Amino acid sequence: MVVTCGNFPLESSFQKVPRCVYTSTSLYEYRGWDSKPANPTHRRFTWGLRSLERHVVDFYISDFQSGLRALVKAGYGARVTPYVDETIVADINQNNRELSPEFMRWLGQRNLSSDDRIMRMTEGYIKEGSTVSVMGVVQRNENVLMIVPPSEPFSTGCQWAKCLFPASLDGIVLRCEDNSKADVIPV
Repeated sequence: MVVTCGNFPLESSFQKVPRCVYTSTSLYEYRGWDSKPANPTHRRFTWGLRSLERHVVDFYISDFQSGLRALVKAGYGARVTPYVDETIVADINQNNRELSPEFMRWLGQRNLSSDDRIMRMTEGYIKEGSTVSVMGVVQRNENVLMIVPPSEPFSTGCQWAKCLFPASLDGIVLRCEDNSKADVIPV
C-alpha cells in the first residue's frame, strides 16, 4: 500500500524531510573507558541511547490497482509499533565537531550538551509515496475504511536466525518496505 498524508504531515527533525507520516530521530553516544554514560544502563565500549524523538500522525494508504483507500488511525496517542529502518545521518567526534554547525544547533535546541562525546545520530521516516505494510483492526465508519489499534497487545512469533521466538506487539504495526529518497507524490 502507498502512503498519502492526512491533514497534518510531519517533517523529520534533523534532515527536514517534508510530508512524512512517521519520523524518528535517535541520538547515541559511545562510552569509552572514561566517558560519561548516555543513560543509567549504558555500559562501557557500547553505543547508548541518549535522546529519542518519535512522532506519528493519521494517514491514508491506497492500493492504486484496486482503488481501495483506508485511513490509518496512528496519531493522537494511538499505540504504534514501528519497524522502520533508520540511517546514520551524523557521526560526530572531537575531530569533526566544528564541521557540523547544523548538528550543534540541533543539540542546542534540545538543551543537550556535546562536551567531548562521540555521538551518532540516526533518522528514520515514512514519507508520502512510501510503500508500507500495516497491521491493525479494520473498521468501517460512515463509508470510511479505517485501520485502528487493537484493544490489547497480541502475541506472535519472531523469526531470528531460523528460530522462532515469542513476541508481543502493541498497537498498529507499521513496516516501511522502502525508504525511497525520490520525491514521489501520488495523486
